[in-house]
Amino acid sequence: MACLQLSVPLLAGSRPKLTTVRCASDRQELFNRIAPVYDNLNDLLSLGQHRIWKRMAVSWSGSAKSGDYLLDLCCGSGDLTFLMSEKAGERGKVIGLDFSKEQLSIASSRQYLLSKPCYNNIEWIEGDALDLPFSNGYFDAITMGYGLRNVVDKRRAMREIFRVLKPGSRVSILDFNKSVQPLTAFFQEWMIDNVVVPTATIYGLAKEYQYLKSSIDEFLTGKESEKLTLDAGFSYARHYEIGGGLMGNLVATR
Repeated sequence: MACLQLSVPLLAGSRPKLTTVRCASDRQELFNRIAPVYDNLNDLLSLGQHRIWKRMAVSWSGSAKSGDYLLDLCCGSGDLTFLMSEKAGERGKVIGLDFSKEQLSIASSRQYLLSKPCYNNIEWIEGDALDLPFSNGYFDAITMGYGLRNVVDKRRAMREIFRVLKPGSRVSILDFNKSVQPLTAFFQEWMIDNVVVPTATIYGLAKEYQYLKSSIDEFLTGKESEKLTLDAGFSYARHYEIGGGLMGNLVATR
């Protein structure tokens, strides 16, 4: 889908601004609806473990350092973006890109409230993972948390990541794991049916979180994810199972 980017720079000490990019989809609307309770549900449903997994994902993105240009793709409310910002420091630049305007609004508010000096290096962009508004070889590292599973064209998304990443740099992609182990797959499905959806029902979001099961069913296994990445041109790819096999992290080097 086409997206229009309108650049809005962030000045030191000013309230964060959103860069507006016009794009639309059913999934975009879904994530807009769940945005107000997204963080609370993540903490509740994972017992806070998602914060550990996200730190692992950032660590796997490579040796990002002060002054680097970093991208957090499908950034949601900004958890990974803030972690990447701390690596880039005040001399660096971090882009948090997502297709959900509501998620970005929450991320921007968090940036303002947390008010760490290094967070002034963050710019939020509402945009399309399939048509990234950046030049070739622009970023020193890229993270993507719970996003690849939700893009409509995973091959194109991976090619776009490859395109905007500098040679020799890494992308780290955290998501649910589509396990090939029957017991793990059964437990994951049981958790969604008996814990995730009933909990989401309390917030009036049962239908939105029922989508989770189908999105995992349609997702790639670890080996399939590695092949997808190598087919996009990456020189190295490795998928790690974490969280007892319920989550996975794909690491690839351009």
